[in-house]
Amino acid sequence: MISVYVVEDDPQHRQRYRDAVDSAPDLDWAGSATTVREAVQAIPLANPDVVLVDLGLPDASGLDVVRSVRRTCPQAEIMVVSVFGDERSLMAAIRAGATGYLLKDTYTVDFVSAIRDVRAGQSPISPTLARYLLAAWRPAERPPAVEGAQEGLTDRETEILNAVSRGLNQAEIGKRLFISPHTVATHIKNIYRKLEAHSKVEAMNIARERGLLG
Repeated sequence: MISVYVVEDDPQHRQRYRDAVDSAPDLDWAGSATTVREAVQAIPLANPDVVLVDLGLPDASGLDVVRSVRRTCPQAEIMVVSVFGDERSLMAAIRAGATGYLLKDTYTVDFVSAIRDVRAGQSPISPTLARYLLAAWRPAERPPAVEGAQEGLTDRETEILNAVSRGLNQAEIGKRLFISPHTVATHIKNIYRKLEAHSKVEAMNIARERGLLG
C-alpha cells in the first residue's frame, strides 16, 4: 500500500484527491492538513509514502512544507499540485525537494497514476511546465525577455486576462475553465503582479500595449 498525505486548503481539491486515493486499491489515505503549521506537525507522525502539497496555503508557502518533509520524512516522495504554473515556482519547488509538479487546474490529470509514478522513482511534471526544465538546461536557447516585463504570463493567465477584458467576472471565468473562483482570483493576483498593475483598468491598458489581448 502507498500511503498518501495531502496538504491543501481548498475543500473541493482536497476531496478530489481523496476520491482518487479511495478509488485505488493500492493507495491509502494517511490524512490531510490545510495549513503549513498543521502539516509540519502531523506529517512526521503519519509518516506517509507520498505527500501532495499546494503552494498557496493560508499561513505560509507550501515550500515550507516541502522543506520540512524532506528533513523529517526523507523516504517520502513530494509532489507539488498547484495553480502556480510559472518557471520560478517550479524551480523553487524542485530546489526545496519536490520530485513532481502538477497543475491542479488540469482536470485530465490521473492522480492515481501520478502518485504511483512518483513513488516508483519517476518525476511527474505537467507538460506545460516541462519546457521550463528544458530551457534551464539550454539557457542560450531561451527567448529574450520582453522589455519592461518582469515575468511572462502563462497560457492560463493569458486566457484569464482575455476573459477579464471581455467583462466576465470570476465566477463566470471559473465556470468556463472548470476551475474555482478562488483559483481565478489567484491567477488575477499573479497577472497584476507580473504586469506591475494595481487595478483592472491599469492591467488592461498594459496588456493592450504589450499585445497580450486577443
